[in-house]
Amino acid sequence: MTDAASTVPATRARGRHRRPGDRIYRSSFFLLASTVVTAGLSFLFWVVVARFYSPAQVGLATSLISATSLLATFSLLGLNNTLVRFPAESEARNAQISQAMLLVTAVGCVAAGIYLLGLPLYGDKLVFVRGDWTSAVAFAVFCGCAAASMLVKSVFNAARIPEYNVLIDGLTQGAAKVAVPVALTGLGVFGIVASAGVGYAVTVVVAVLVLRRRLGFRIDLRTRGTRLREKFRFSVASHVSNLINLTPVLATPLIVLHHLGAAAAGYYFVAFQIAAMLNSVSTAVGEAVFAEVSHQEARFRELMLRSARIIAAVQVPAALVVVIGGGLLLRMFGGAYAQEARSLLTVLAIGALPVALNTWACFALKLAQRMRRLIAANTIMAGLSIGLGFAFADRGLVWIGYAWVTGNTVAGVFATVSLIRRPRLAPVTVAAPSPSADDTLALRPTDPDTPYQNVVGGHDAPYRVGPADPYVGLEYPYAATSGESYGHHFHGHYTEPYGDAYGDPSAVPFRSERSAP
Repeated sequence: MTDAASTVPATRARGRHRRPGDRIYRSSFFLLASTVVTAGLSFLFWVVVARFYSPAQVGLATSLISATSLLATFSLLGLNNTLVRFPAESEARNAQISQAMLLVTAVGCVAAGIYLLGLPLYGDKLVFVRGDWTSAVAFAVFCGCAAASMLVKSVFNAARIPEYNVLIDGLTQGAAKVAVPVALTGLGVFGIVASAGVGYAVTVVVAVLVLRRRLGFRIDLRTRGTRLREKFRFSVASHVSNLINLTPVLATPLIVLHHLGAAAAGYYFVAFQIAAMLNSVSTAVGEAVFAEVSHQEARFRELMLRSARIIAAVQVPAALVVVIGGGLLLRMFGGAYAQEARSLLTVLAIGALPVALNTWACFALKLAQRMRRLIAANTIMAGLSIGLGFAFADRGLVWIGYAWVTGNTVAGVFATVSLIRRPRLAPVTVAAPSPSADDTLALRPTDPDTPYQNVVGGHDAPYRVGPADPYVGLEYPYAATSGESYGHHFHGHYTEPYGDAYGDPSAVPFRSERSAP
């Protein structure tokens, strides 16, 4: 029994959910292409909206659409990571996908309802949405569809066919959004919101149809074998980490607005969006290697090093281009942007390198399931970025960039050191099952002259790892090799080789120290 069906060699996998060989370069390219296409069509969407709606309507709509994205992100519950890291066996994969999609959709709708109920407290100008029950219900459905559309991207990533994300999440959603605003001008502000919502809904429908045709997907509600409950702690931990990582992105614009004014907030927004395109390189490669290693755990070290080389080969020249040509990019938005945001953009472009380090190391920690370290790294990044930004904001816009770079640098170093360092594992005493004829574990006495001593009787019962053990040959620091024995206490659960899965005792296979055979 293993923690990931993906440890089965590709040649042994069966069914239409079987994944092909190494595609890290191809996956990285399509994930980055999806980001670029989505950003480009989103820009076109707002150009169309600006021509047919008033600035006041656009301002209110941006708040609601931003709320939709945040509610959808919250509603994922980390299941997007679980679908990639721990895909169910082929016979239960449809059930795993079905239940995850239904769950995040339902949570998205409920979260939207709670958001609407609280609008009088934090968004009195948006209460018109809850004044009409059709608008309120539509907004909730849009939030659920947005969450489902985000989740389905992970299904394609897990199957290592991210080109469908370019087609569905990029082109289909973008085209649907662009085509609708003109027809919904009669709805006022909600016409803009509905346009974005229609894009999410169309994405989900098309994605399900493609999953059905490409992967043989069928709605399946059985619960056995889905691994969603089994990996709940991993889902929650990765979700908490993602939310913490998102915090400075949300908080920093408010800091700029409060300390430096609305104009500076606009300059910051444009510069950060350009830098975000640079940062999407490391994110795309990270998502690609996340899927690859989940499929072939034995190649953890090889694939992580390869992904680092890809990031460096793309990120460094791209950052250099932005540093040199940043002024020209900013002039596209106006002369004031080139004058006021040039220094900030230079700092953020150079900062794309420590951001890449932090992103790469955090993906590695997530793969190794060292979730406490992952959360700690993101907490360091968020704390320093927000804290230093708040402390230095009065010195000027460029200091906000320094704060962001400092937070990512320190967090990246911390995450990398945490990844390299071998953790100390404390022995855990548990009752051992009765000896069986299973050739995977061959129990034997510690000394040839000493009779067999059972753990149940209060003594250690060493066991030998046989050739059928699932962790033989894995390139993790604690991977066992055939013939090694472990001299402390037997633990009745298998898990991840790094042995730190957010405090889950069932996630530590052998909390013991090696002894000579």
